[in-house]
Amino acid sequence: MSLEEIFAKLKAQRAPQPQGQVEWLIAGLGNPGKEYAATRHNIGFITVDRLAEQEKFEIKKIKFKSLIADTMLAGKRCIVMKPSTFMNNSGEAVGECARFYHIEPQKILVIYDDINFEPGVMRIRKQGSDGGHNGMKSIIYHLNSNAFARIRMGVGAKPHPDYDLADWVLSKFSEKEVKAIEPAIDDACEAVRLIVGGNIDEAMNKYN
Repeated sequence: MSLEEIFAKLKAQRAPQPQGQVEWLIAGLGNPGKEYAATRHNIGFITVDRLAEQEKFEIKKIKFKSLIADTMLAGKRCIVMKPSTFMNNSGEAVGECARFYHIEPQKILVIYDDINFEPGVMRIRKQGSDGGHNGMKSIIYHLNSNAFARIRMGVGAKPHPDYDLADWVLSKFSEKEVKAIEPAIDDACEAVRLIVGGNIDEAMNKYN
C-alpha cells in the first residue's frame, strides 16, 4: 500500500469535519480524574466516550470548563462535552457553552446516572425535574430551564437504606452489572443519533 493510500484510509476513518452553525450540545456527566473513571456517577462520561469511539472523534479540547469535541452527528454540528467541574457544578460548563453558541435548551441533551433504575435500563425524556440529582440541579439553575432532553442511565439503587448515597454513586460496577450496562451504553449512543436527528419520539418509543 502506497503512502497516499495509507493517508486516504486514515482520513476516511476520521469523523466528518464540522460544518455550519453548532446546533446541539450533548453533555455526558461525571467527575474528572482516574479514581472516578469507572464509577456509577460517571456513566455519562462512559457513554459519550463510547459515542466518540464509534463515531471516530476525540473529546480532548479544553474549553468551557470541560473536555469537548466539535463534531458532526446525524448531519448536525454538535459539541460533545465532559464537564471538568465535578458533578455538582456541571451547570457551569453546560451554561457557558450554551450561551457562547446560542444553543436553546431544546437543543441540549444530558446523559447521566439514575439510581432509580437497575443497570441496563435507560429512560429518555424531553424535559423534566432534577429528580434529586445534583448535576441536573446545577444545569437547570444555570440554564434557568428544565426544557432540555435527557437520557437517564440506570446504575442501581443503594443496597440498603442506610448506605451513604455518595459512597454508592462513587462505587464501581460489579462484573454482572457491567454485562447488563454494556448493551445499554450502545443503545444510548444510538438514541443520541436519533435525538440529534430530530427523532426523539422514535428514540423514546424504541428504548423507554
